[in-house]
Amino acid sequence: MNAWIQGEFGDPREVLEWRESAAAQPGAGQLKIRVEGAGLNFPDLLCIQGKYQVKPPLPFTPGAECSGIVEECGPGCKLFKPGDRVMGIATQGAFAEQMILEEKQAYPVPEEFPVEHAAGFLMTHQTSYFALVHRTSIKPGETLLVHGGAGGVGTTAIQIGKALGASVLATAGTEEKLEICRQCGADQVLNYSRDDFVEAVKEWTGGRGADVIYDPVGGEVLERSTKCIAWEGRLLVIGFAGGTIPKLAANRILLKNISVVGLFWGNYMMHNPDLIRETQQKLYTLYEQKKIKPVIHEARPMDQLLDALDLLNERRINGKLVLVNS
Repeated sequence: MNAWIQGEFGDPREVLEWRESAAAQPGAGQLKIRVEGAGLNFPDLLCIQGKYQVKPPLPFTPGAECSGIVEECGPGCKLFKPGDRVMGIATQGAFAEQMILEEKQAYPVPEEFPVEHAAGFLMTHQTSYFALVHRTSIKPGETLLVHGGAGGVGTTAIQIGKALGASVLATAGTEEKLEICRQCGADQVLNYSRDDFVEAVKEWTGGRGADVIYDPVGGEVLERSTKCIAWEGRLLVIGFAGGTIPKLAANRILLKNISVVGLFWGNYMMHNPDLIRETQQKLYTLYEQKKIKPVIHEARPMDQLLDALDLLNERRINGKLVLVNS
């Protein structure tokens, strides 16, 4: 089978190679998956560059999010059998034709899911649901500000926020991306490259500010968000796609009684995997009700990973890009 292999961390075009690799066999509690599709996420790029919180041992095949067909089941597997369609999350291995997946990190794919939706569903939808429901308990009628609204997690935050009854404001950097936010259901949109989101949020909320702010960008965006958050508002730290870890003014946190809430969704795999499986069923219900739908930028052949990573690095992807095997 073929897979993307890297032997060192660095620029993807310098360290990644698409080549033949020996197929691994599933161990106890593991599934061997024929990969139909893999979702591309910003942490994948950071992992390849050696900038992510977790560094896998070298050499390795990157890619965390996959969908495919179970080919073999290791000893002790009880949830799936050969031939079942699954989506799953792993620490590595998805950018390949086959991969090994822990059965406890695999989930059934509903019949109505096309390959592209299955490959790009799990990580971003779970992240936004956990953020808005489990971490901030957003309520109907509250105001949600979503930064980076046209990105992978941003599009899911808009859709899930609307499904939960929130009024959603979204920021993005181009008119094309603003239209994506509107299509996802945003009530108000703002071009952050042209306008000041702090003043806009104050105007939209009558000076009150946003109840919940969802920020996958970090840096100055997170720092300035404390200026337009409501009394007892919740500031969600989702990631640092902008490349800078922010330093927050503690006086604003104190004076407004703000809750700064972090979400590293992957850690729930270790601390509360049952909650992930429960959440997945709730997301399937929202999908069936047509309240959420993955925004797929495009589906590219698996051997075009390098071009896909260029698009990701240049912020030219709306929603999710998925890689598929023929």
